[in-house]
Order: sequence, then C-alpha cells, then structure tokens
Amino acid sequence: MKYSENIIPISEVKARTAQMVDHVVRERTPVIITQNGRGKVVVQDLRDYEQTQESMAMLKIVAQGRADIQDGLYKPAAKAFASVRKQVQSKG
Repeated sequence: MKYSENIIPISEVKARTAQMVDHVVRERTPVIITQNGRGKVVVQDLRDYEQTQESMAMLKIVAQGRADIQDGLYKPAAKAFASVRKQVQSKG
C-alpha cells in the first residue's frame, strides 16, 4: 500500500468530506490529511481501526507474558505439577 497516494490537504477535505469518507470506506485504505504541508491526522475505516486496536491488545498481552517469563514469574508446567504433587504428598 502506498500511503503517498492517499495524502490530501485539509482544504480539499473541507470541500469533499463525503467523497473522502466514501473512498476510505470503499477502498479500506487510510487517508493522511495534511495541514500547512505536514501530515497531521489519518482517517481510517472504522472496521480496520477496531481490528488494529484488537491486534495491538493481543500483542501487548504476548509481550507482557514474555516479560513475566523472563522475570521468573512463571515456571514450566512439569515443575509446577511436581511442586503441587510434593505439597499434596506432604499433607497426606
């Protein structure tokens, strides 16, 4: 996807908002809106935005899990079960 093909000055957005929104929804490609020649905002289809947010949430969960493992907060299942068995045997 070439974002450079979807850059629109804010003056054009003001004049053609409905057409721009239709394009974003139909093509499912984001549009970058510029102000004074600089990129300021991205307009994106709502479904794509929601999917991106869900993907980011999943990536955060995976990253946190990796960090927890590296910090030693988890142990392999075999060790966990062995520890439980040991506790049960000592009580029985």
